[in-house]
Amino acid sequence: MVRNLLFLLLFGSASAGLAQAGRPDYPVDKGRLLFHENLDKEQEKLFNFNGAKVRGIVPLGHDESINSQIRYALTDQVDALQKQFELDSALGDNAKKKYLKGLEILVKTYGSSTNRREFSPVLGPSIVSAFDAAVTLDRRNKSIEPIVQGNTYWVGKIIVDCFSYPENIGVPASRKVLTTKFLNQYPDRIMPYLRSNITYPGRDSLIAVVARRDPRKVYDYAAANDALARYIRIHPDPVVKVIAEMASSKSGQQYFPFIDEIYRGKMTLDDLDKVKDNDQEYYKLMVKTRLSYTARLLQKDTPMEMQALIQKMGDKARNYYISEINGLHNSPDPVRFKRIENLNPQELYYLCVLGEDEIYTSSYRGVFKRIIQKLKGVPTDSLFMSVNFDYFRKFIKMAAAYNELDTLLKLMPDSNATVLMKSFMFGLEKSTNLDNVEDAVDVADAYSSIVEKNKELAASMLQEARWNYDRCQKNGDLNGQKIYFIEKTLFESADSSNNINLSTTLGIAPVYTVDYNSLTDSAGRVVQQVFFYGDDDKDGQNSYANFMTLFRGKADWSIQENPDYVTIKSTKGKPVWIFANKPLYGEDDPDAKAQEKLAEYLAKNNLEPTIFIHRGHSYHVKSSLAQIMPSARVVILGSCGGYNNLNDVLTISNDAHIISSKQIGTRTVNEPILNAINTSLRNGKNIDWIPMWRDLSKLFTGESKERFDDYIPPYKNLGAIFIKAYRNQTAE
Repeated sequence: MVRNLLFLLLFGSASAGLAQAGRPDYPVDKGRLLFHENLDKEQEKLFNFNGAKVRGIVPLGHDESINSQIRYALTDQVDALQKQFELDSALGDNAKKKYLKGLEILVKTYGSSTNRREFSPVLGPSIVSAFDAAVTLDRRNKSIEPIVQGNTYWVGKIIVDCFSYPENIGVPASRKVLTTKFLNQYPDRIMPYLRSNITYPGRDSLIAVVARRDPRKVYDYAAANDALARYIRIHPDPVVKVIAEMASSKSGQQYFPFIDEIYRGKMTLDDLDKVKDNDQEYYKLMVKTRLSYTARLLQKDTPMEMQALIQKMGDKARNYYISEINGLHNSPDPVRFKRIENLNPQELYYLCVLGEDEIYTSSYRGVFKRIIQKLKGVPTDSLFMSVNFDYFRKFIKMAAAYNELDTLLKLMPDSNATVLMKSFMFGLEKSTNLDNVEDAVDVADAYSSIVEKNKELAASMLQEARWNYDRCQKNGDLNGQKIYFIEKTLFESADSSNNINLSTTLGIAPVYTVDYNSLTDSAGRVVQQVFFYGDDDKDGQNSYANFMTLFRGKADWSIQENPDYVTIKSTKGKPVWIFANKPLYGEDDPDAKAQEKLAEYLAKNNLEPTIFIHRGHSYHVKSSLAQIMPSARVVILGSCGGYNNLNDVLTISNDAHIISSKQIGTRTVNEPILNAINTSLRNGKNIDWIPMWRDLSKLFTGESKERFDDYIPPYKNLGAIFIKAYRNQTAE
């Protein structure tokens, strides 16, 4: 009755009525009228009927044939059951009310749960069918447990909810079935559930399952001081025993990356105790373990907690080695690189790929030089084989970005170099998904570095992209088709004679221009936020001082200062407001507190920046990214634009235009870029990247031109464009 809800008021008799236009064609007892009415109201909320302007709460998909099945089940089939219950003379009043109420619960729960994305709307027909089957059992006073057992968790849960008032005899047993189904479907909820239900009969097997699937979670619970932690410590499973022993130790965090080796008896806690306090030996052991793990992966054997190991390796690489090399950038090489002299080529290799977002240009080149030296004439392709091709796309991408790819390729046989680059392009469909597009982004970024420097290699990469696209078409691999279509389109667009409009071809927001109106707020202002950092080397303070020269003493700008931040406003042309925290240095992170106070001011005054600018060392980038808002339309990193940074920005704001540098950011380039952007904004003009970049390039010569060329404008930021296009096409 959802399409035409009318109330049939009956006077003096239990049931009566004639079918009228737009009214139910069967009599409804006035004692059950409210039950029908409530059910119909819940149905009305689900979909958009008869051109109604109110959008239904169920998030239907793009496949209309599936949508039709969903609508049919929740409208026609529910209506049929509704009529069946009302007219069934074998059913008593209480039974009719029970089943009508059950239908109301079904429709209401289905709508609210799909609206919250708890499960897919496609379950609708299964839920209605299961309800009908459960009614058949309930009428015979039989348990609904077989229905719950034979369906998925969400179908079973709704059926149990529908038959709980009054309760079907099978509800208690069904709830136990649901618990098992829930924990199997959502294993990440097992440990929280057991903490509150420590006597659950299947606890041993569940804890053992989690220990192999997510050892970190068991470790965290074992380190607590409660009943579940105490039980984990006496658990009989060998993996759980290892985890419990680690969790009981003060050095557990250092042991944890090696859990698989310890469990297999290849390493002991005593072995780790010998190196855990020696940064270099600990790092070396991690690399050795990583190489063992990657070799096992080739045999289809996946070790536990590989991610924990690589995270720990990355932390050690950045904090112990790279920070030292970067910090000594003004020192002679023997002093600057002393800490890495005892590392072998593989250990140096991981410094590069794990330190991408923080390593300085000169630091990278120093590490790369030592890799080549330590290979001692052995062809460089042996390096990739020795690390089982772990992160090899990242290493090639970085070599291209730092102009070392030719060196890398020339130090191996030509045939091997050809195979390597084919491998670089091959198989992206296996490693690329919505959660991880890093390999594909590395390929796109590498091409952007290669295309201007090695036309022959760029042409070869384009050919491989086309070949792989055809391969995936023949194989019917939709994911591969998306990936390689985007890659080849990006490569082809680099040649302006192809006249490829990336926005149109890839179905993404414009990449060549930023509409002025998209940058303004409701008051017509363009609001910018700039992040500065106080550093002991005065880099941040100097950067801030140079930044302020763009505005101090200029008639076009007014400046207001307080102890924490500065407000800069245009006095001519369109309103442009720029807010920048001061780069304060000292104990307790005064620059962070200044940024907090600025954020509070912006929020209090409903100011949402659309342009965000990071100024300072690359290791401060993460802090800046954490403060960027979804309102971002232009993000200027002014330092390394590695995959993680690009991905973080585009996760916050899907269509943000990103300017980044492949090398160290410099004020001599940053400031002309900012000045050009602000000039366009004060004139109320769109930001047109291509002519702007062409005009900017004329300002630089010599070394400064090389620095400028390392900056990547949004329309050439192929990695960022790939992320946008892939997310857009995969979401369709």
